[in-house]
Amino acid sequence: MARRRRRPWYRRRAYRLARTAVLTVVLVMAGNRIVHREGHGAGTAAPAPAPRAVEAGDARPGVAGPATTPAPPPSARPRTTAATPAPRPARTSVAPRTLPRSRATRIVIPYIGVDADLMDLGLDSERRLTTPPEDKPELAGWYTDGPSPGEPGTAVAVGHLDTNTGPAVFGGLGELKRGKRVEVRRADGRTAVYTVDAIKAYEKDKFPNRLVYGTRNRPELRLITCGGTYDRRTGYSGNVVVFAHLTGTREPARKG
Repeated sequence: MARRRRRPWYRRRAYRLARTAVLTVVLVMAGNRIVHREGHGAGTAAPAPAPRAVEAGDARPGVAGPATTPAPPPSARPRTTAATPAPRPARTSVAPRTLPRSRATRIVIPYIGVDADLMDLGLDSERRLTTPPEDKPELAGWYTDGPSPGEPGTAVAVGHLDTNTGPAVFGGLGELKRGKRVEVRRADGRTAVYTVDAIKAYEKDKFPNRLVYGTRNRPELRLITCGGTYDRRTGYSGNVVVFAHLTGTREPARKG
């Protein structure tokens, strides 16, 4: 009877079963590792990291994927300073208080060297504003039926431009400039201070009566003298008008 030959160990059934079991365990473990490692991208999203402060030349991770978002250039980023001062509130101009009625006594215009007494003026028979006497060119006149200095409304003062011998009280009126000061003193000792808004020249046949003499809510002033071309028979062809408004008042100086 022939003797049966023994199988090699690596072909025995026990070895094959053991090998199969070991491979199965290894594959299961490897599969778990793969699933755990790739689960963030394919399954539940991982929580996004907290963003870092962006500094010059830095980049922070994008929260939606692996791409990075570059930091904005320095010109696009707000600059930070130690302390930012609060903006100052805009200044609002306060209207000067108006004054009660009191007769005008003197007018002073420093820019053109006027310092003259004021006389009372009214209307003639044709309802035209009268002027100071021609033999008193140093005098200016105040229309007494209009507002007194510092009262609301349009106040009017007039004066001659020149005489046969030289300039009169308002000879330099056309040289006045916007922003210059006109002071009108009153019988009660107070002073109304006006600021020039404009200087206009009009021909007499186109004189804008409503614009010059019309009523205003705030205290305004008109200074009027002759202007335009001169003719020996008819006189001057137009007028120069200064427009001003009240910007301050002064109380009388206290004695002592």
